[in-house]
Amino acid sequence: MRYLAPRTLDEAVSAYAAAAGAGRILAGGTDLIVQMRAGMVRPGTIIDIKKIEEMTAIQETPDGGFVIGAAVPGAVLAEHPRFGKAWPGVLEAINLIGSTQVQGRASAGGNLCNASPAGDSVPAMVAAGAAVTIQGPDGRRSLPVEAVPAGPGRTNLAPGEIVVSFTLPPRPKGSGDAYLRMIPRTEMDIAVVGCGVNLTIENGVVKAARVGLGAVAPTVLLVEDAAKALVGSKLEDAALDAAAAACSAACRPINDKRGTIAYRTRVAGVLLKRTAAIAADRARGA
Repeated sequence: MRYLAPRTLDEAVSAYAAAAGAGRILAGGTDLIVQMRAGMVRPGTIIDIKKIEEMTAIQETPDGGFVIGAAVPGAVLAEHPRFGKAWPGVLEAINLIGSTQVQGRASAGGNLCNASPAGDSVPAMVAAGAAVTIQGPDGRRSLPVEAVPAGPGRTNLAPGEIVVSFTLPPRPKGSGDAYLRMIPRTEMDIAVVGCGVNLTIENGVVKAARVGLGAVAPTVLLVEDAAKALVGSKLEDAALDAAAAACSAACRPINDKRGTIAYRTRVAGVLLKRTAAIAADRARGA
């Protein structure tokens, strides 16, 4: 096994492509090391991207958005003076990845590329309308976050491509987001259902909405019908009921030890209502 710690993205992409499918990217290692110890993966080359400045930087754009390096640890993002105020739901979701100790290493980029349907940061990123910048042997491209996962443990990245950063758009006035998950224990568990909601409210009326659902399908879902049910409403019970029904209708879950199909389908609608209420309170406060 080879360990490489490139200083530039070009070097990282070249090394990853040269590994010809036997390489693994080390962002934080909180998934990779566990998988290696369990014998699930046996990489020929490990490419550590934490020494690449762009991958570990937090930048504010001139229009008020953010560009977050794919290897920025959750603990570092939590200490940023303005990110949590702009995107509290996204920060909440990222800070649910593992324990306090894990937060010092775990990143949103690793969480996305691990491609677990239950990854906490992904529904919140989807609700935020975040896009990812990807670099590979053929250059750079951008994808919406929801287009990256292809199924459990699989992504739509081409061979040799690396996720470089997340771009979160500027916040319109009167907007807020939130993320909630259902877990059997109080913490340190995998989501049975996760829900992210992002709202923009003007004069009490929802002008824009996005809803992301996790752990209810092979990939995280952007639930456009739920968003449509909220837009134009004042979040009356009828609108919330319709949005909750849309979330339940979008579910394609499995039965496992954490939850049944019926339970996940039901909880998806319940979480939508609770998460929307928090996002609305933040939007009104903004």
